[in-house]
Amino acid sequence: MLAYIVRRLIGALLMLLLVSLVTFGIFFWLPKLAGQTTDQIAAGYVGKAPTQQAIEDTKERLGLDDPVVVQYADYLKAILVGKDFKAGPVTDHCPAPCLGYSYRSSQPVLETLLDRAPATLSLAVGAAVIWLVGGITVGVISALRRGTLWDRMAMIVALSGVSLPIYFTGLVSLALFSYSIPIFPGGGSYTSITENPVMWFQALVLPWVTLAFLYAAMYARLTRAGMLETMNEDYIRTARAKGLPEKTVVTKHALRASLTPIMTVFGLDLGLLLGGAVLTESTFGIPGLGRLAIDSIRSGDLPMVLGVTLITSTSIVVINLIVDLLYAIVDPRVRLG
Repeated sequence: MLAYIVRRLIGALLMLLLVSLVTFGIFFWLPKLAGQTTDQIAAGYVGKAPTQQAIEDTKERLGLDDPVVVQYADYLKAILVGKDFKAGPVTDHCPAPCLGYSYRSSQPVLETLLDRAPATLSLAVGAAVIWLVGGITVGVISALRRGTLWDRMAMIVALSGVSLPIYFTGLVSLALFSYSIPIFPGGGSYTSITENPVMWFQALVLPWVTLAFLYAAMYARLTRAGMLETMNEDYIRTARAKGLPEKTVVTKHALRASLTPIMTVFGLDLGLLLGGAVLTESTFGIPGLGRLAIDSIRSGDLPMVLGVTLITSTSIVVINLIVDLLYAIVDPRVRLG
């Protein structure tokens, strides 16, 4: 097991290195391939009516005249050991892991990411709990009542949840429960849990339910399909023949064996959401990593885009490693393999 974990960690580091290389290349190679000069790229970071001196200073500060390989090596070196940044006569040391400074706000990227991460974490984890519990519960009941009115209605709702885009359901929920019937606060009312836990909870109820509705529908369909397949296995008939209670047969044997594909999809979904639920955060005005990524892409803020990308990649890799280790706990057949 230890050797397996070490191999996965090495593979994860290589994957993160590849992701950072591709993202770095997109922002540095593509503009030059499109015909932009370093002066034109630097002018985009100076502001309106840039002077030639300001452009030259920006080129020197960002190292735009250096070869791309050198720029990428400096970026990796800063993550590992830190880096000194010169701004005129002042030298600012950025400690490791240094993701650089924003081209737009001149704030440390890591500091900005850590400031935005709690909002995204609150949204992702809260919604994940709702869709996991709700989706699996509906899927199990539908499988046990196959062909009944409950099963058909649940699958119709599930199909609707998968089909409707998040910005549509989000706007409808805001129109109904924030503006027409003011039960919950409207968009842009997010408050940190450390400032006011009650307002934090109220501001996230609609985003949680809206996001969970999309994912719970998919998990209900996955659970139903897995349960229908598992309930016909020989060991299920054996468990019933032994006289085990139906509840034990369903939860300990059938459902447990059906969780493996659900865990795989859950690891991917949660990892992506931890990198920022772009549409949900934009719809409800939540200042998370998703909105930060969109704003950074629009403004061409390379360090910030790379920082969000690395966080998303890291969360996906780490969560999928945890999921792989949990396989052996959920399904004993994996341990035997």
